[in-house]
Amino acid sequence: MEVSHAVQDYLKALHHLGGAERLVTPNDLAERLEVRGPSVTGMLKRLAEAGWIHYESGRGASLTPTGLREALRVVRRHRLVELFLHRVLKLDWSEVDAEAEALEHAISPRLERALAEFLGEPLEDPHGHPIPSPEGVIAQRNAEPLVGLKIGDVFVVREVPDDNPERLRRWHELGLTPGARGRLVSHQPLDDVFELDMGSNVVRLGQEGLAGVLGERLSEE
Repeated sequence: MEVSHAVQDYLKALHHLGGAERLVTPNDLAERLEVRGPSVTGMLKRLAEAGWIHYESGRGASLTPTGLREALRVVRRHRLVELFLHRVLKLDWSEVDAEAEALEHAISPRLERALAEFLGEPLEDPHGHPIPSPEGVIAQRNAEPLVGLKIGDVFVVREVPDDNPERLRRWHELGLTPGARGRLVSHQPLDDVFELDMGSNVVRLGQEGLAGVLGERLSEE
């Protein structure tokens, strides 16, 4: 099967949903790709026939080693483009994901190498997501959801989801950006409010407002 844009999109979506370690359901894929269920089923069968994925009818799909390598290649190019757009062209971090979606398919291996060299072989994109190495290796980190920390925990923000521009702009205003240090001051379960001391300001958000924000615990006080 030709490595078309659609194939790359499916493999990248499978990787995003955990398809390197487990089966991903067709419904989850359909929601991620914003396509109809029958279309997903047909594509999964074709991907399986071509050796990109393992597919179990009625259960889901996972990436084969070949599919994982291709998925990581696309992820690497996407994140390199995001960083270039943000760092060099000064696009807001809330805008670069959509732009990179369009550009990632047009990046040649030569341009990928040039981008990586120009950017200094970066390890993370603007949202803190690790950039796979040219060999497809992703650095492992001890990041966990901020909502799972204990009162008094000191942390550094490691990564945030990049699929909601409005939320990204809000997190930037609040200082919840990769590399920012903070401390979980309190949690009021009845009101669903987490209070975070971010140094220059205090952030008060519920679980929904902090959904997907990952941090690395530094110490406990």
